Amino acid sequence: MTPATARTAPYRKFISSNRAELGLLALIRLLQLASPALPVGAYTYSQGLEWAVESGRIRDEASAGAWIGDVLTGAVGRFEAPLLIGLLAAWSAADAAEVGRLNADFLASRESAELRAETVQMGFSLNRLLADLRDPTLGCVQATLALLPEIAFPTAWAGIAAAWSIEPPAACAAYLWSWAENQVMAALKAVPLGQAAGQRLLAELGTRIPTVVGGAQSLPPAAWSNYTPAYAICNARHETQYSRLFRS
Repeated sequence: MTPATARTAPYRKFISSNRAELGLLALIRLLQLASPALPVGAYTYSQGLEWAVESGRIRDEASAGAWIGDVLTGAVGRFEAPLLIGLLAAWSAADAAEVGRLNADFLASRESAELRAETVQMGFSLNRLLADLRDPTLGCVQATLALLPEIAFPTAWAGIAAAWSIEPPAACAAYLWSWAENQVMAALKAVPLGQAAGQRLLAELGTRIPTVVGGAQSLPPAAWSNYTPAYAICNARHETQYSRLFRS
């Protein structure tokens, strides 16, 4: 080691340590965003899964896994996930116009009144949480969201993730995991299923998420699609379901 290298070694060690801490902080913030404890009421929604159980489409662990997996790779993976990637890019570029456009696109894509009400309610709750967090790094997110007449949940979620410097692939993976976890929890209550079955479902769904994220990053907007008729019908039919546990 030369004298110059010896003199700069402590500084390099400090920089490396500082980067590691920042990386861990981003991970912790990501876990916070993906946590079931996030106060947005996600646990009160099943996104049509409850009607799928009522109609007999979902009746056991295998059919629950098939249903959730198909929605993950179809409606969510081919529309919601790439739109989230687009939102993350727009927030990082401080492009308020693009944030607003993608927010409107997502609202327009909701196939039923319940699905639309769900994302607006969750977006409202997440926007309200922004002020309660008292984090100055989120000020620009609050200012942009204040310009929107209605806020879709992924719009607010992506804004926080971008402000907290979370990398898009990790953010998208966590968003999908949170969605899958909520769907599995709904299945556990509605089918019902046991806890071990829920963990098997999550383990299998987790293996799909990296592929879905990779596809979302490369899918051009012209190819985005949430065309899943059975999913849309179940969401619409849930609106008149007589006995139910969930709001969608």
